[in-house]
Amino acid sequence: MTDTVDKAPAPSVPPEQIKAIPVRHYGRWVAGAVVIAILVLIGIAFSNANINYGIIPDYLTDGTILSGAWHTLYISVLAMVLGLVLGVILAVMRMSSNPVTSAVAYFYVWFFRGTPVLVQLLIWYNIALVFPTLNLGFYKDEMNQVMTPFLAALLGLGLNEAAYMSEIVRAGIQSVDEGQTEASHALGMTQAKTLRRVVLPQAMRVIVPPTGNEFINMLKTSSLAYAVQFNELIKRSTDVSSTSLAVVEMYFVASIWYLALTSVFSVGQYYLERRYARGSTRNLPPTPLQRLKKNLRLFNSFSRPGVTR
Repeated sequence: MTDTVDKAPAPSVPPEQIKAIPVRHYGRWVAGAVVIAILVLIGIAFSNANINYGIIPDYLTDGTILSGAWHTLYISVLAMVLGLVLGVILAVMRMSSNPVTSAVAYFYVWFFRGTPVLVQLLIWYNIALVFPTLNLGFYKDEMNQVMTPFLAALLGLGLNEAAYMSEIVRAGIQSVDEGQTEASHALGMTQAKTLRRVVLPQAMRVIVPPTGNEFINMLKTSSLAYAVQFNELIKRSTDVSSTSLAVVEMYFVASIWYLALTSVFSVGQYYLERRYARGSTRNLPPTPLQRLKKNLRLFNSFSRPGVTR
């Protein structure tokens, strides 16, 4: 009998590693080069323009400009408060089962959203043509004396904002489940108390984000108040340019102030939205400060000697 020799199994050859070759996107590089070229051309055009950029930092802290920035912030806050309060009332009226109040709220929203803000400001400023005298019984005066540029700007901006805020509030209220209202009524709560204690707090998660956008928009829309001679930022910048003859430079100064104001309130809007989102999600996104601290910790851990990267 022939001796059989046990042969060792042949070693298995590992499969060749697959090398993924990324697809080249030449269009992205072309688009990026075109965008950079356009930005360079715009920068060259502004650098060669007949603009004295050196005086812009000096006028940023000018007393007249600071006064205009303060008036812009002041009228924006007051108009937003007026629009928010009246917007809540209009939203409740719009959702009411009373056909009269619902129709009045609908007509208000239709009219103020359908006409330009500038036209509304001019109408309020010239309202003395319709009502020459203001007679409230306990107070009587000429309308020209009552309707100051400040009051015309406040009414024009605030009443227009109320039309938009009513739709935002109405959408927030309708986002709350009807079972919440039924449960509140079952506990003996009145309609007003249910709205104040149950519905509105839950609706804030939907109301806050667009409200922040509306306020930031209000900061810029307040520039239209120059048409009624209110001393906001554009009006004060125009006054300075009429004496310094630096027209475009003052527009740059006003733009910087608008960017600063909107940036500050954008950060506040972010934290306010984050606060009202606590009940709707388990993991809140990190704040910019938390993200910065995390990046610093990662940088310190990689920069230590002996750490394998």
